[in-house]
Amino acid sequence: MLFNSYIFIFLFFPLVLIGYYGLNYAGHNKTALVFLTGMSLWFYGYNNINYLFILIISIFFNFGISALILFSKKIIIKRFLLCLGILLNIGILFYFKYYDFFIDNINALCKTNLPLLRLMLPLGISFYTFQQLSYVVDSYRGECRDYGFWEYAAYVSFFPQLIAGPIVYHSELIPQFRNQANHRICFENMCKGLYAFSLGLAKKVLVADTFSKVVTIGYGSIGALNTPSAFLIMVCYSLQIYFDFSGYCDMAYGMGYMLNVKLPVNFHSPYKAQSISDFWDRWHMTLTRFFTKYIYIPLGGNRKGNARTCLNVFFVFLISGLWHGANWTFILWGILHGMASVFERLTNISALKVPKAVKICVTFLLVTFAWSLFRADSISDARLLWRQLFFGGFGPIYQPVTEKFQSLIEISFLYRAGLGGIMELFPWLPLSVFTCLSLTACMTLKNTQEKAACLKLTNRKLFVVVMLMFWSIMSLSEISEFLYFNF
Repeated sequence: MLFNSYIFIFLFFPLVLIGYYGLNYAGHNKTALVFLTGMSLWFYGYNNINYLFILIISIFFNFGISALILFSKKIIIKRFLLCLGILLNIGILFYFKYYDFFIDNINALCKTNLPLLRLMLPLGISFYTFQQLSYVVDSYRGECRDYGFWEYAAYVSFFPQLIAGPIVYHSELIPQFRNQANHRICFENMCKGLYAFSLGLAKKVLVADTFSKVVTIGYGSIGALNTPSAFLIMVCYSLQIYFDFSGYCDMAYGMGYMLNVKLPVNFHSPYKAQSISDFWDRWHMTLTRFFTKYIYIPLGGNRKGNARTCLNVFFVFLISGLWHGANWTFILWGILHGMASVFERLTNISALKVPKAVKICVTFLLVTFAWSLFRADSISDARLLWRQLFFGGFGPIYQPVTEKFQSLIEISFLYRAGLGGIMELFPWLPLSVFTCLSLTACMTLKNTQEKAACLKLTNRKLFVVVMLMFWSIMSLSEISEFLYFNF
């Protein structure tokens, strides 16, 4: 089930609010938690029941392993159970996500013909696997309390963050489920949640999906792009993935607020970053902290000299690239970010006295260049795009791209407003203006979490929420998945 769908907005989520708060008001707090878990499982298994079985098995297994770790007295048994939990979780993730990738590369390298499984990737498996890995490791470290099964199941399956994050720690979520004050409707949180949800929905439906249409055409016809077209398509994808993923997180954040659950911030205006390291302190923040806590620090962090620190940083980015997808494009994307981060650390280039605007623009261009690998189907496609970017020549923007953008319903209103002549004379203008406005918003405006935290509901903001919801819902005819569902 998708957040940006009629069934979710008009049926599923209202039922969740009514059932969860209704049971809590009746004094059935545990039943309310079971209800929330059941609704989350329905949300997850709505499109494919097979995914649901994998999630349920994973929940039972990890809760059981963690309980045995907490119950065991001997350290050798605890270590054995920890290793078993880590290996089985990583093994399941490898089986579904990476098996074909490795077999395909073995076949290419060794000239063998080993069969591929061609399995469908279960939605959100990377997210809920990492979330449960953190719980298993924290159980070994003695950081988990006496959580019950339904508390754990609700923590793992909590639908706002189940499929695409943020990656939440047990200490952040379960205590909020236990807090009796959170079992009653809070009007302030409802307003904040609805505000964040409406902004997130608008980001996804009105902005990300609009960029998606032109990006799909551009990456489907890379060889036909000239230099301006290639650059525009690359920038459009940077904005698409930003508004798509941050839109999801805003919607998750908003629904958490409406259920009196505050999820950790996953985005903090990443395109305002002044360096690559600053970018990763702002983009997908919960993934960054997971890698820091469970990989970077155990490897030694920055405690074993500068060379070892750089190696640890590079390794974390390599793992990050592999985590995002079973393709050499993702691995190379991680390597590029790792090299940039190590270069910054060795040269301290981010400390140079350069205007802030210059740092932001340079960082954005570097991130955008790397995103081209993220979006390309293969390294050869990425190389072709780079060749078109640097040697494609100058000329008008690729016509199918501008035609696709001008076919949007919103653009037709501009024609009716008397701007048709200008747009026919400069067909690249509407998309260019839309891109510049979107990029300016990313780099100058407050992010949704900042706005929601200090929200004071006024008639103007209420009007904005209503209009965004109405406009977004009217644009749901072409429902699309979130990009991070693929990771």
